[in-house]
Amino acid sequence: MTLLLMAAGSGSRYGKLKQFDGLGPNEEFLLEYSVFDAITNGFDHIVVITKEANQEFLKEYLAERIPSTIKLDVLVQDINNLPKGIKLNTERIKPWGTAHAVWCAKDVIDSEFVIINADDYYGKNAFESAAHFINNLDSNNTYGIVGYSLKDTLSQHGSVSRGVCNVENGHLLSIQEHTKIVAVDDIIVDEDSGNELEPNTTVSMNFWICNPSIFNYIETYFKNFLNVPENLEKSEIYLPFVAQEMMVNGLININVIASKSDWFGVTYYEDKTEAVDTLKSLTEQKEYPSPLWN
Repeated sequence: MTLLLMAAGSGSRYGKLKQFDGLGPNEEFLLEYSVFDAITNGFDHIVVITKEANQEFLKEYLAERIPSTIKLDVLVQDINNLPKGIKLNTERIKPWGTAHAVWCAKDVIDSEFVIINADDYYGKNAFESAAHFINNLDSNNTYGIVGYSLKDTLSQHGSVSRGVCNVENGHLLSIQEHTKIVAVDDIIVDEDSGNELEPNTTVSMNFWICNPSIFNYIETYFKNFLNVPENLEKSEIYLPFVAQEMMVNGLININVIASKSDWFGVTYYEDKTEAVDTLKSLTEQKEYPSPLWN
């Protein structure tokens, strides 16, 4: 089983590259806890998608820490990595989005895999549930998503973006992106629409379970996207949109898996203190060794 971590973000709201900020008791990165939890649950291949400037550093950093029996690939999300036959004349600097980041791993992944954000903590049980799901799959048309309760994914320091899931009998029907969700006096509000959201609403935190069939679909989706001139300057292709389109077209169904874990992240720099305290507490409770790697 493979774990793919998306670590190419710029951390604009955090103020620095948060995926490489030392938050653990021994300055461990948050992504290391996901790698640790994945390996503990039988994952034997780690793939990290990052920027070119960070590739060699991250490859050396992780290779020194994770067991030598674990395969490691650290890849670059390069805006010039385009489908064959596509040539663009653009001065674009911004990456093409999360779906493109996943597509960049197409040459190193050939079986079921999990996709996560490198700057989120998902919890041990989430990886245990994902491994159980993969090991019991009986169809290549079945994908999975690990869901969390909206109330458990907010920040005290500003609005957050969340994919709000419409779920029926454990199956995902749709995801609607909300880019400005805040809690005001214990009421959760979508600031864009002014609508109140239910605290226990299931949301996606970009914990997907896929198989390599997604790569071909992303490539087709990407080609169509690139054929629209107004997309070329700043628009992006997002993983949830690709997955939802595959579902709508009847190519896959997506099961929603309860996380049974606490999530936390570092959207804003002010979130760092809570993240540090939480990792310290988990370590003191012997949930993780210290240092994390022997």
